[in-house]
Amino acid sequence: MPETRLRTPQGKGWFVYVLRTVVIVYLVLLVVWPVSLVATNAFAGGLDAFRGLFEDPGMVHALQLTAFAAVVATAINTVFGISMSLLLVRTHFPGKRFLNALLDLPLSVSPIVVGLALVLVYGRNGWYGATGADEAFQIIFSTPGIIMATAFVALPLVIREVVPVLHELGTEQEQAARSLGANGWQTFWRITLPGIRWAIIYGVVLTLARSLGEFGAVKVVSGNVLGQTRTATLAVEEKYLNFDQQGAYAVAFLLASISVICIIVVSILRARAARH
Repeated sequence: MPETRLRTPQGKGWFVYVLRTVVIVYLVLLVVWPVSLVATNAFAGGLDAFRGLFEDPGMVHALQLTAFAAVVATAINTVFGISMSLLLVRTHFPGKRFLNALLDLPLSVSPIVVGLALVLVYGRNGWYGATGADEAFQIIFSTPGIIMATAFVALPLVIREVVPVLHELGTEQEQAARSLGANGWQTFWRITLPGIRWAIIYGVVLTLARSLGEFGAVKVVSGNVLGQTRTATLAVEEKYLNFDQQGAYAVAFLLASISVICIIVVSILRARAARH
């Protein structure tokens, strides 16, 4: 069969090139240039700034806290995201559209508002604090609050990756498995999960990248106490305001590098999934 090529209509070729140039220039000015300047300034003094980070106990704790909160929040959102995706796609119930729209709330609400809302509910003067429960288990201004805020802002990412794949898979294979005597868990583990594994991986990687870079909500609920509740993103602000710009650039570069690695991993996985 002869190869069919998509041809640009005559008279519109120049428009495509102009549009492509505008998009590239926009991305360079908005993304590439600023990020490259962060990398350039981070290495302006060699590796001294990075050595200083790992020699500072407060900074090491901030990096560890950021990693811990991001991993826990990603694990929570993965389990919740898979469960919610199955609920939205495989079941029908009143209020389903409202719930589906509600899941996008973390993407549309400012993280500062998220942090304030968590303080109002779980703070000392909120509902949780009014019960006296915070005396035994403190949420706000502690690690649980940081995890909760981080999980909130990255909540929809796994769901929005898995839901389209579940729609595409359909229910024929699951129904066939049940007709052969498989129970719900066996059907999920042997039929559903292999079909959505790449979508789950995409969602997990994106959630991890988003969680590592969260600032606004964490700033409100953490208290920003050095060596206790200060995360890496808060340390960037603290160092920059205290005229330690070299240290701020170094921390920002570390966080940006992890995000870039996550994007590269997603791109490789997508290409691999497309070949299969």
